[in-house]
Amino acid sequence: MLNQSEKIFCALDTTNVDQAVQLAKSLKGIIGGVKLGLEFFMANGADGFKRVADTEIPIFLDLKFHDIPNTVAGAIRSVAPLAPKILTIHTQGGPEMMRRASEVAKEEAEKHNCEKPWVIGVTVLTSLDATDIAATGLSGSVPASVERLGLLAEKNQLDGVVCSPIEINLLRRVSSKDFKLIVPGIRPTGSAAGDQKRVMTPKDAVDNGANVLVIGRPITQAPDPVEAAKNIVSALMR
Repeated sequence: MLNQSEKIFCALDTTNVDQAVQLAKSLKGIIGGVKLGLEFFMANGADGFKRVADTEIPIFLDLKFHDIPNTVAGAIRSVAPLAPKILTIHTQGGPEMMRRASEVAKEEAEKHNCEKPWVIGVTVLTSLDATDIAATGLSGSVPASVERLGLLAEKNQLDGVVCSPIEINLLRRVSSKDFKLIVPGIRPTGSAAGDQKRVMTPKDAVDNGANVLVIGRPITQAPDPVEAAKNIVSALMR
């Protein structure tokens, strides 16, 4: 069970390793961890990840694997020695891909004597809305798609899913209490929505049942990122 401060992971959103390390060091002990995404990993690889990991802050490695089952299993096998706290795959890769990802994550954690990462499925990207979904040729609403993919993820051994704040209540109603909801699109009161189309305040998201909040620019682009993070934690505890 995570305490309130541990529920916050800061999306570093940079390819600069020194900047990422500096932010990680300053935020360690204040929030639960940091998120490194595809752009950072493509620019800096495992060596960049290790430099941030050397700060001993938990890391959410957000690479959103989506390929045939064997390829995704191999990708997870490759990053498992880095011991991230959280890994992401796309739920639209299907049942077998999800099962293989979970199985390999467990096998590799045992092999390397480290904690198994949470393998989390991406449902519908928070940058998409109903118009975007329709443009891709998919039928049904965003909530219906999120519910379907969330149920499929839990059935096929994933630890949880990424969803927008708007779908938290929906997924809490249909999933088990242990199924984790990782929620981007979090904006403290007064923050700009940016490229997120489905947003919510940190307090409302946690009260609705989010397990982890992913917060980027409201922290990283604040005049004082540490103070911004502390203010978000304080708001959660009110």
